[in-house]
Amino acid sequence: MNLNELRDNEGSRYRKKRLGRGIGSGKGKTSGRGVKGQKAREGVSLNGFEGGQLPLYRRMPKRGFVNIFRKEYAPVNLGALSKAIEAGKLDASAVVNEATLRAAGLVSGKVDGVRLLAKGELSQALTIEVAGASAAAVAAVEKIGGSVKVATSKADASAEG
Repeated sequence: MNLNELRDNEGSRYRKKRLGRGIGSGKGKTSGRGVKGQKAREGVSLNGFEGGQLPLYRRMPKRGFVNIFRKEYAPVNLGALSKAIEAGKLDASAVVNEATLRAAGLVSGKVDGVRLLAKGELSQALTIEVAGASAAAVAAVEKIGGSVKVATSKADASAEG
């Protein structure tokens, strides 16, 4: 086989239909676009447009408030920490923070911090640094000899002062 003998597989390339080449072609005159008007033109984007009638998204009632500055925290339960230590994903002697939890696979995606919750039992004393923690989770960790340090963000500190 030579370079001049190379060919695509049969049927792998579809020959584009040539539009506007006379009535005999089957796609002449309006080129399959119907007749006249905005949609017959190129570059038309009409999502949600209903011909001047009030669009559905404007007819529907809107309720509540969406805070665009809301902080999204990843929840981590004590039981999940315990399982990760047993599986060898977390080192009980090291400080447990967002970076170590990401490495262990307990936190993923874009979050503003980690919030410790009290679901489950913790078997070992840990030193934990998180953005937030429930009172029950802090009590459970301190009961077995660990400590929880809740980091305050810059926004919180400036609001207090």
